[in-house]
Amino acid sequence: YWKDTGSKPESLNMVVVGGAAPPRALIATMEGEFGIEFRHAWGMTEMSPLGSVNTLLPTHRAQSVEEYSHFQTKQGRPPFGVQIRIVDDDGKPLPHDGIMFGELQVRGPWVVDGYFKEEESRLTPDGWFPTGDVATIDSQSYIQITDRTKDLIKSGGEWISSIDVENTAMGHPDIVMAAVIGIPHEKWGERPLMIAVATPDSSPTKESVLAYLSETLAKWQLPDDVIFVDELPMGATGKVRKVTLREEYGGE
Repeated sequence: YWKDTGSKPESLNMVVVGGAAPPRALIATMEGEFGIEFRHAWGMTEMSPLGSVNTLLPTHRAQSVEEYSHFQTKQGRPPFGVQIRIVDDDGKPLPHDGIMFGELQVRGPWVVDGYFKEEESRLTPDGWFPTGDVATIDSQSYIQITDRTKDLIKSGGEWISSIDVENTAMGHPDIVMAAVIGIPHEKWGERPLMIAVATPDSSPTKESVLAYLSETLAKWQLPDDVIFVDELPMGATGKVRKVTLREEYGGE
């Protein structure tokens, strides 16, 4: 709207983002063109609800634009009282190196241990609550959510983050929204499929989108196909309903 009308916000200085991380292109536009600071936060109802806030350190602002924007996409560090870790498929803790990713688990005095009318605790034997998110944690305890466990795509021996592919795609000038799901593949187990919404009055092609993605992503991360639709199914919280997409396009 602001771009179309040439207007700028008069009093909006900061936007706190939760639920789903916006692509770098959106962050760059909001900060560079409109002077609006982005700040990520993450949490769950089960955490009452805050799990992390991305307050950057002074050293981050002295970094290059690329490094600075990378930190802006992270969900941040946990507040006092919340502990975090990532674990592998066997429940073993993984290093906080910003590279290894695993299931994000949390614990703290206001983190739930179960759900209403459930007799069994949802906590691990050593007292951690599994969030269902897959993440990396760096040496300064900054969390970066890479996906939901159910939305990760396993292609051959490699894991593909649907969020990474989606956010990269939404940097394309002719793509306003994109969702990526895994669909069955005889050889590789699963392969990514992209369902995208084009910007008004544009006509992107599968080839142009894949060429754009290939500038950033590895070949094995590229979707096998790109399908263009008028709109994506959205839930009440503003997230894409990937269950609906899997049902429609054969992912389930």
